[in-house]
Amino acid sequence: MSAPPPATPSPAAQPRPAVPEPRTGAPHSPDLAKVRAAVRGGTLAYFVDQFDIYLPIVVLAPATAYFQAANLSLSTTALLSSLVFASTLIGRPLGAVIFGHFADTVGRKRTTLVAVGGFGVITLVTACLPGQETIGMWSVGLLIALRFVDGIFLGGEYTTAVPLAMEWSPKHKRGLYASIITSTSPAAYAVIAAITLALLAFMPSAGLHSAYVQWGWRVPFLAGAVLAAVLFRYYLKQVHEPPSELTGEKHKLPLVRLVSRYPKALAQVFVLMTGTWLATNMEAAVTPAQLKSHLLLSSSQVTLTMLVINAAAALSYPLLGILSQRIGRRRFYIGYGLAVAVIGAGSYTLLMVSRGGFGAALGWGVLIGVFTVGTFGPIAAYLTERFPASIRSTGYGVGYSLALIAPAFYQFYLQQFDGVMPAHLAPGVLIVLAGVLICVGGFLGPETKDVDMDDDSTIPALS
Repeated sequence: MSAPPPATPSPAAQPRPAVPEPRTGAPHSPDLAKVRAAVRGGTLAYFVDQFDIYLPIVVLAPATAYFQAANLSLSTTALLSSLVFASTLIGRPLGAVIFGHFADTVGRKRTTLVAVGGFGVITLVTACLPGQETIGMWSVGLLIALRFVDGIFLGGEYTTAVPLAMEWSPKHKRGLYASIITSTSPAAYAVIAAITLALLAFMPSAGLHSAYVQWGWRVPFLAGAVLAAVLFRYYLKQVHEPPSELTGEKHKLPLVRLVSRYPKALAQVFVLMTGTWLATNMEAAVTPAQLKSHLLLSSSQVTLTMLVINAAAALSYPLLGILSQRIGRRRFYIGYGLAVAVIGAGSYTLLMVSRGGFGAALGWGVLIGVFTVGTFGPIAAYLTERFPASIRSTGYGVGYSLALIAPAFYQFYLQQFDGVMPAHLAPGVLIVLAGVLICVGGFLGPETKDVDMDDDSTIPALS
């Protein structure tokens, strides 16, 4: 008697083929804790970076006499002061190349830790510098040299921390998360301005031997070193490397691959970022000088005005990031570039010709803040979406930083307008130029908001 045939399992009992999870742009959904840790880390990292880079602009402005002899001409004093800021900017592209290489080949987290430790030590050393009364011109020379080295580490820090945060972020929230991260730039400026105002309120700053000039300026630098230590510990304990599928195949020379394989993408980003940094320098470095020299505001009034300008910018960033998520990055940058050229430059010019004093500076300052540096709102998302995973840190860092160099010599460009127009109006022309470059850079690039970080085939127009 033959055995009965095996029973056929019912359809309900049959195993079903595995259905892949829908792609969302980053395979991080099961572990939201890691997502939040990476975004918080990127936000803190960007804040600390921007806090450090703006220190000499705000904090050292009332303490120029500590580093520079009183018998120097006004033009030489202005040049040396601009070099203190420019040297940091020039060091950043070098840091992007160095640390971007290791971020793409060794790992984002480990490279971030080295960069953060480096600029924390440099900031601490800067706080201990002797003045020109002790070592002469070596004082300002050492300050410029330390800021250059600081720029290298700073360039490395955001080259690694920001792509790490964006790789963990869900696609539909990248614009918002990017804008939250970058909003800490004007927020950091505002915090530094508030600290400086508080110090100036409680200690005199007139004369070489005044309390602020001798030691008061050191307090914000020490705070910057402490922030670096906090950031280092946070990354060490809380932040994780992104999944391997997000960092792609490793390449031994990511910079060579970037330049040889993706020159058009790099050139397009360079145009956009050149306009971005030119507008930034006009807002952050030139505007306070003109408020003091042309509108004759006091040091406290200048500091408060810059606090308002940057607070307005910080509040606008999340809105601009969300807007870029709605209408697309490309449309956003085309439109925002036009707004910089018209509203940003117009607001600055009207402030300079109004001679309305402190009240006018606060009023026009809001428009200047929103319509000069808002390019940074979604920039973290846009630049990381622009390059493939295997060279993402290098592409982001070099694209972000390489364009710093030409705008860093803004003082030289402004001098070319001598005899052509008043010095207080020349920055308005450069803001117009910045807006045009942003607009053109956005027009030349593709739409990127729907890019999947773990799928290079979704990245348009790479070659």
